[in-house]
Amino acid sequence: MRKQLFALAALGMSSLSVYAQNSVTLYGIIDEGINYNSNADGHRLYNLSSGVLQGSRWGLKGREDLGGGLSALFVLESGFDVNNGKMGQGGLLFGRQAYVGLGSPYGTLTLGRQYDMVVDNLGRFIVGDQWGGYMAAHPADLDNFNNTYRVNNEIKYTSQPIAGLTFGGTYSLGGVAGNVSRNQIWSLGASYDNGPLLAGIGYLNVRNPNTSFYGSGGTQAATTGGVPGSNLGSSPVISGYASAHTLQVIGAGAAYTFGAATVGATYSNTKFMSLGDRTSGPVPTGGISGTATFNNAEVNFRYQINPALVAGVAYDYTHNSGAAGQSSATYHQGSAGIDYFLSKRTDLYTVATFQHAHGKDSTGKTAVASINQLTPSTSDRQLAIRIGIRHKF
Repeated sequence: MRKQLFALAALGMSSLSVYAQNSVTLYGIIDEGINYNSNADGHRLYNLSSGVLQGSRWGLKGREDLGGGLSALFVLESGFDVNNGKMGQGGLLFGRQAYVGLGSPYGTLTLGRQYDMVVDNLGRFIVGDQWGGYMAAHPADLDNFNNTYRVNNEIKYTSQPIAGLTFGGTYSLGGVAGNVSRNQIWSLGASYDNGPLLAGIGYLNVRNPNTSFYGSGGTQAATTGGVPGSNLGSSPVISGYASAHTLQVIGAGAAYTFGAATVGATYSNTKFMSLGDRTSGPVPTGGISGTATFNNAEVNFRYQINPALVAGVAYDYTHNSGAAGQSSATYHQGSAGIDYFLSKRTDLYTVATFQHAHGKDSTGKTAVASINQLTPSTSDRQLAIRIGIRHKF
């Protein structure tokens, strides 16, 4: 009897040891709410939508201790729509993230479908990734700060923190025989965390972005209401630039916390270069050439009223210099939001975003307001209001 008890205890200790070295976690977010759009293609719109503050998702992540400071890790993450149960990111099973890799004291190397360095190092500084959700993100998420698009076939390295500094880089293989550069994507970035001060920089370079980047499965069905053959979506802010040979994003951001308040700011320079490349995407009637350059600046303020209540405001400025022969367009956007936490895992929130546009947009037409991921307005103004609930598990 004693031998049996000893064997059982030894087996239990062995199981605990294995569990301590290996872990798999199921997690997720459910985000649902009611939206109001003052001008959705000429009409007022009230509707339910999923994943505004954060994309609704479920995922699995795991890590195995291999000894000597080395560990194996993986993430599989799937987006979905609460209203109809459909998968997100264009119907991909694990459209948000899917990667495997190794971690060590020298950094982490991962392979698969992942985020770029602009997302990793700058996303946290915009209100779209804080209390505002995608409605408060930059128009058309033109710089991808709000992580609308992921990168397939990506090799990614991220360093361990060194005196508050973290850096890394990515490279995505284009997968085209005989043409190494076609569809390739690469990025670099770094972050600095030092008490109340946070800062980051990022660079993204995408060849043939209409197919390699925008065609990789975005947050919504990108071609809805858009031009046939274009994956840039229905937002006229950028939809006319599907024929760009190269997309380039340079960005920087910072935030400083003093007491209960945090002030943040971001800047990005986004270029759709060598327009008119028919091997990348459709060329508008009448043709297009040259480079279209967007300059975007955001300033934001967040205040922790009490441990359960957060409020914030933000202003975003976007200017498109236009391609050769095009006029410029400017978008002014203001947002405000309140987030109340019922518990550590459940919160109620409301967000309001107003946008005003003027000039000529990427399609060459009079610019209309087009809040990110909403049906564009038929006028130069648009107001969107969201009341939602978010639960994390």
